[in-house]
Amino acid sequence: MVSKNTQRSILFAFVATGLWVVTGRLTDSTLLRWGLLVGVGVILPTILAQRDGDD
Repeated sequence: MVSKNTQRSILFAFVATGLWVVTGRLTDSTLLRWGLLVGVGVILPTILAQRDGDD
């Protein structure tokens, strides 16, 4: 069985990839695309995992 944190990370990775594609079609801002990819795909799930661990 896959842990809750792993499931969350996979979900956010897919969402971040989708946002990467959508922003690539809507804007030419590389900084925005990288910010969304890293922020949603890495930082957000890490913060949520740490918050859940602190309970």
